[in-house]
Amino acid sequence: MDITPVVSSEFQLIGGYGDGGFSISGIRHEGSVLILPRRTLSWTVQSASDVALENLQPIIGADPRPAILILGCGRSMAPVPRALRDALRGHGIVVEPMDSGAACRTYNVLLTEGRDVAAAIIAV
Repeated sequence: MDITPVVSSEFQLIGGYGDGGFSISGIRHEGSVLILPRRTLSWTVQSASDVALENLQPIIGADPRPAILILGCGRSMAPVPRALRDALRGHGIVVEPMDSGAACRTYNVLLTEGRDVAAAIIAV
């Protein structure tokens, strides 16, 4: 389904993923990414075990801060440690882990619904 006609071009939509990167709003990004509705940042994380509050600071410090963080864990979903989940909740952010493919699709759907969403997705 082509959702581009219903979403403003200023928003960061994921057009594709794989081969170690992502196509976001027509631009190829190599490696893992942090995606906010209006900008995409390179993310140094390479595995789910590397995800920490410190490397999620661009999400936590975003204005407006997202209410939902979609966490793409790579080829398969990995649980989020309770301490990290609780710390994000303390900032008003609910984290939803899933595999990176599902994270791309879920982020796009939530964004088109107008939800306050961001994504942290590990490249596959």
